[in-house]
Amino acid sequence: MKLFRRSYSSGSINSRQGIPEEQNRRLFILGIIVVLCFLLYILRLFLMQIVLGSHYRDRAQGIAQKTKIISARRGEIYDRNADVPLVVNTESFAVDVTPGEIPREKYDTVTLKLAQMLDVSKESIDRKIQQYGKRSFSNVEIKTDVPMEVVFNIAENSTDLPGISWRSKPLRTYVTNSYSMSHIIGYTGDITKEELKTLYNKGYKQNNVVGQTGVEKEYDKILRGTDGVQSKIVDAKGKTLVDESIIKVPDMGKNLVLTIDSRIQELAEKALGERLGAVVVLRPCNGEILAMVSYPYFNPNDFNGADGYHNFIQVRNDPRKPLYNRAINASYPPASTFKVIMTTAVLAEEAVSPLKKIECKGTMTYGTRTSKCHIYPGAHGKLDLKNGLAQSCNVYFWTVGTEYLGVEKISNYAREFGFGQLTNIDIPGQDAGFIPSASWKERRYHEKWLGGDTMNMSIGQGFTRASPLQVADMMAMVCNSGVIYNPHVVKEIRDSITNEVIEEIKPKVLYKSDIKPEVWAEVRQDLRYTITDGSARNALKNKVVKMAGKTGTGEVQGIKDSWHSWLVCYAPYDAPVEEQIVVCVLAECVEHEWEWWAPYCTNIIMQGIYANQTCEQAMKSLGLGWKMKHVGRQE
Repeated sequence: MKLFRRSYSSGSINSRQGIPEEQNRRLFILGIIVVLCFLLYILRLFLMQIVLGSHYRDRAQGIAQKTKIISARRGEIYDRNADVPLVVNTESFAVDVTPGEIPREKYDTVTLKLAQMLDVSKESIDRKIQQYGKRSFSNVEIKTDVPMEVVFNIAENSTDLPGISWRSKPLRTYVTNSYSMSHIIGYTGDITKEELKTLYNKGYKQNNVVGQTGVEKEYDKILRGTDGVQSKIVDAKGKTLVDESIIKVPDMGKNLVLTIDSRIQELAEKALGERLGAVVVLRPCNGEILAMVSYPYFNPNDFNGADGYHNFIQVRNDPRKPLYNRAINASYPPASTFKVIMTTAVLAEEAVSPLKKIECKGTMTYGTRTSKCHIYPGAHGKLDLKNGLAQSCNVYFWTVGTEYLGVEKISNYAREFGFGQLTNIDIPGQDAGFIPSASWKERRYHEKWLGGDTMNMSIGQGFTRASPLQVADMMAMVCNSGVIYNPHVVKEIRDSITNEVIEEIKPKVLYKSDIKPEVWAEVRQDLRYTITDGSARNALKNKVVKMAGKTGTGEVQGIKDSWHSWLVCYAPYDAPVEEQIVVCVLAECVEHEWEWWAPYCTNIIMQGIYANQTCEQAMKSLGLGWKMKHVGRQE
């Protein structure tokens, strides 16, 4: 027992002796950890305050700043001479509400008073605010184009209108007296939620103004400039803490100089009159559009202000489709203008001798179907290629189409002229049109291509569709001996401050053919003969300039005795291509007395251009005074 106690007592003494050593070791380790943590904290503070100090200061400042976008002025738009402004900016104001800055007990009082000042309903203000919430500190735009006196009234009552502010918002103003350029220039509007989702990553913000159609849309990034920013110091709830603000001045957008000649545009507009249709005037040597008219047009200024949306809905619902750009939308059968392609195909393929005469008896029977030529019950008699084109004989082209060319060759040549393909003009909304083929018909209708389909195609009818711009490009290829240049309506981009040319739009080849030059020369001769001795000789008599071209009369499906009137031509016939212009006119659904309006309209435009005359002067010179009553006529 004693031995046991001695042993136990001895173990206790050893244990007590080891405790100080263990404690010292633990204290030493703990001290090292504390020192290391302290050093790490010092190092972290050093990195945050010295090495990364500027980064965190910027972040802290950003969190404490409330920014408001200052809209940049859009660039202005001019005609080709850069001296006639077509679109400018007019000083205007917008009124915003910051819902979170309005005391809850005063919300209804403030919004009601603001509604009375702005002459809008309180409900409309409530609807806009509800999209963001009554506690939001985002700026909600309530109304644009607010008169100066209303802004003064708001300023004088600012103590009773907490959360109400105003800002400068330039108004897009279309200053031209003629709105036939509305389809070229387009219009602008406030960015929608759907547009913002798509454009947010490209720098667009809430309350931005964006182009909706025309040049305004196509060149929006260039026209819009760079927005400025106004920054204020705010607390966590967005309340302003410091009255002083930091302002970054916005940069105005670049100016655009169009290829459009204002004089020719007005001439084309008046020559077409109030007739549903389109006119295209272009330079074949470089693709510049000198004039483009689509009737009816619209006044883009009507889309501004408080009534802008209501006016837009009215225009959109107009059965005549004023927003529809007929010049670039390919929903028309090209009719006999397509015979220019047929003539080129016959010569290039050497499918049949151009001297071979084909007899027109007024009708042609193919299988069980008998079709009438356009002069039925008359007959053209025996015609060679030149006279077949000049007289626009359907029987001649039905014959060469079905017996010598065939659908595949016709389709290939039509595509070589750009039909069924985009023109790539710098205006959104263009249509590629359509060129059919045998394989397409089988896929689409599960029917075989028939000889009657080839007959229709040979005279630009049936499934074939083209736009006035495509038909103009077709004639440009003839002028250029096989080249179509990319059509465009913008000539230059200029600095809005210095007016220096930043970029000049250079000619760009769109389509190129390897057809022999002698073929093009013969086609041009045949087109000149069509004007002097063919179907257009009476309508296109002109002593000022020599023209070459082709008429067309297209059937309108579903409407009996209704026709589209076409004329496409170029002039001067005997001048270098650099001096030539192409004119294409389409008049929709004309009655008998209007059947030749496209040729008459074309003659007026050519007379006005080369004699430097107004529409009225040109009509008088051409002896068309008796038709003056038709100019401006509305059907």
